[in-house]
Amino acid sequence: MPVIQKIIFGSPGTGKSHRVDKHILPNQLRVQKEENKINIVFHPEYTYGDFMGKLVPHTDKGKVQYNFYPGHFLQALAQSYKNYIVAHDKEGIQLSEPENVALVIDEINRGNSASIFGTVFQLLDRDPDGWSSYAINITELEFLSLLELIGVKITYDRDGNIDNYKLAPLGEWKKIETLQQKIPYLKINLENRKIKLPPNLHLLGTMNTSDNSIYYMDSAFKRRWEWEFIDVQPLPTDYFEESDAEVNIDVTNWEKFVRTVNSFLKSHSDKIRKIEDKQIGYYFIKSRPVKPEEIRNKLMFFLWDSVFSNDKKPLLELVNEARVEDDKIERKEFVTFGDFVSFFGDFYKAIEKRMNQDV
Repeated sequence: MPVIQKIIFGSPGTGKSHRVDKHILPNQLRVQKEENKINIVFHPEYTYGDFMGKLVPHTDKGKVQYNFYPGHFLQALAQSYKNYIVAHDKEGIQLSEPENVALVIDEINRGNSASIFGTVFQLLDRDPDGWSSYAINITELEFLSLLELIGVKITYDRDGNIDNYKLAPLGEWKKIETLQQKIPYLKINLENRKIKLPPNLHLLGTMNTSDNSIYYMDSAFKRRWEWEFIDVQPLPTDYFEESDAEVNIDVTNWEKFVRTVNSFLKSHSDKIRKIEDKQIGYYFIKSRPVKPEEIRNKLMFFLWDSVFSNDKKPLLELVNEARVEDDKIERKEFVTFGDFVSFFGDFYKAIEKRMNQDV
């Protein structure tokens, strides 16, 4: 099953959370158990400590003590690891598919995502097998909490160093050095406290487009997510014309498509602030072949929201290139992103026409 790492966006009240709870979780991810679903709501006071974990003071018999409380992300990561362990036997042989875990972030742009995610941002790049492309180091407190959450019981020697461990449900006390060989499928590095996201951990966010200016989400962060637009009105069954539905761009054509889009952007450099940051790369969309809904939900939204945020006229002119060629008299005006995306077919034809002109 492909990893779902997606932000669902649209106007307030369009059913974004409903789509997550009633469609994506039960139907696509088959997430039924409550422990496999972790919900968060980002807000201006939500921090990295809430996300990963933090020390919280409390008083015991008149003395102040500090306990580490794991954050929502660490809980979701630990649950996904636990499901991996349950799916393997004592010899590390996989017996079944690990159950999926979903970390659902509502109002993802109402918190400072760059600050909240911190180094976790590096984990959002995924390889084709679903594992993070790069590992990150976490603190000792975070790492010990992670081990505890996945069922590792630990004893300490006289010097306070970790001595033995017992991994539930395997149930045998072993030297800590053997744990690395016991669970290689988790891709945890015990010595350096390195972790990766496993393929059964899925991240879902919801976002109101009307709240887009609350906290700025930079292009590097946006690129690491897939995007799905929910319009005010339900999409008609014939949303894509029959010819549009067959648009699947292979690697060679996608590279040319990207060059053509960037050429279009550079032709309007006078209207684009910091154009070097607004051009797209070949891995802006990573799946192959590239599908129409990915162009619609991710690329077109990027152009609308980040590139031509103040002046939609170049997008209107681009769409009208295809409409004039097809002898369509109507000259469409764009008021909302829904207006723009409803002309996906014309958008694609206009780019395709420019691609052919460059042959």
